[in-house]
Amino acid sequence: MSEAYNARAGANRGVNNLKRLAYFAEVVETGSFTAAAERLGITKAVVSQQVAKLERAFETTLLIRTTRSVRPTEEGRAFYERCARVLAEAQDAFDGLATDDRAPTGTLRLTAPFDYGIAIVVPVIAEFQRCYPTCTVDFLIGDATLDPVGSDIELAIRVGWLADSALRSRRIGTFGQILVASPAVAGTLSSNPNVAELAEMPFVANGNLRDPLGWTFRTEDERQHLVRFAATLTISATLGVLQAVRAGAGIAVLPDFAVADDLATGRLVRVMPTWHLDSGGIHAVMPDTRFRPARVTAFLDILADHERRRS
Repeated sequence: MSEAYNARAGANRGVNNLKRLAYFAEVVETGSFTAAAERLGITKAVVSQQVAKLERAFETTLLIRTTRSVRPTEEGRAFYERCARVLAEAQDAFDGLATDDRAPTGTLRLTAPFDYGIAIVVPVIAEFQRCYPTCTVDFLIGDATLDPVGSDIELAIRVGWLADSALRSRRIGTFGQILVASPAVAGTLSSNPNVAELAEMPFVANGNLRDPLGWTFRTEDERQHLVRFAATLTISATLGVLQAVRAGAGIAVLPDFAVADDLATGRLVRVMPTWHLDSGGIHAVMPDTRFRPARVTAFLDILADHERRRS
């Protein structure tokens, strides 16, 4: 075989493997082959076949398939986290090719949820403006889901599980969900609490979530524990939930970016640290235009780099 043929074959294998990583990541993020196929715009059979080929290639079961759900194995979760970084870097490379040589200028209009916006986006904006002092930023912060096209927004940051959309999206990171409490509240639990004891703890619920009381935890041996809490306090803002937990009002499930400083300082502690909840995605959503302003690409590069360092 010629060297040119070998090179083309190697390139084709690389493209196919990258596609399989993307298919696998979509299944993990959506929890369904059907939903992943709809988001990718291909058939369910293609997604299933390509993920199966990925598993056969590495002789590893990545997904546990049941009639009701699809979830990653322990190896699958670890592989997904690495896939996410690979796919984000690949997107960065493609974006880099599409970026023109002009320095970013003008006003960047963006929106993000309140908790992620305060904890992550505001510091990134400050870094962006240090790099590009001629740019101004109009930041609409809040938990309402704004339509970028109708609201004249160039960039929307969505945290969680991305709904189907005709808008263009780019996955820039992930976040973990953590059960936390103040040290005093955590101290009231026994050394090895069971599901029933955990469910009886005072619980601060986030009223903005679709199901703020039902949480499925997984242990290292892949056992599932569904815990349905009874809310003793419901607050319709993540930062409000955080403040209540700091004050000792109960335990709560909060995103890792919201509690990182509190866990580092010991102001909060992780409850049941060997139990894990599914991670969620952080996406940049933009109008589906052929070209993006340089300021949008530059801001996304800084935000994606921040997310890589945070993970």
